[in-house]
Amino acid sequence: MRLNEITYNNAVPIDGYGPGFFRIGGQVYHGAVLTGPAGTADWGGYADYASLLALSEAVDVLFIGTGEALTHIPSDLRTALEDAGLGVEIMNSPAACRTYNVLLSEGRRVALALLPV
Repeated sequence: MRLNEITYNNAVPIDGYGPGFFRIGGQVYHGAVLTGPAGTADWGGYADYASLLALSEAVDVLFIGTGEALTHIPSDLRTALEDAGLGVEIMNSPAACRTYNVLLSEGRRVALALLPV
């Protein structure tokens, strides 16, 4: 079996997660978090449209992790994001972390908004 080392260049992958926290680039964040090309910060959840809309020029796809279980996001949030030209993918937070890391390793323009598990 041939193993290849994954490189992320200047991007910061999700290192891990657990009840109420995410470890991103070696730093622990408690609660909801937003990460992408501009760095990582606390996220205000679904009501925090502004920080998500600000990504529209920097990324092609925004992954939204809905916590432990897959749930719908508010329809007005989805409409606002799509109207801004963002591709939006909704999944539970563990799946969103894994998918984000894979696409990040491919050099794709992605961001990730996560609710804790």
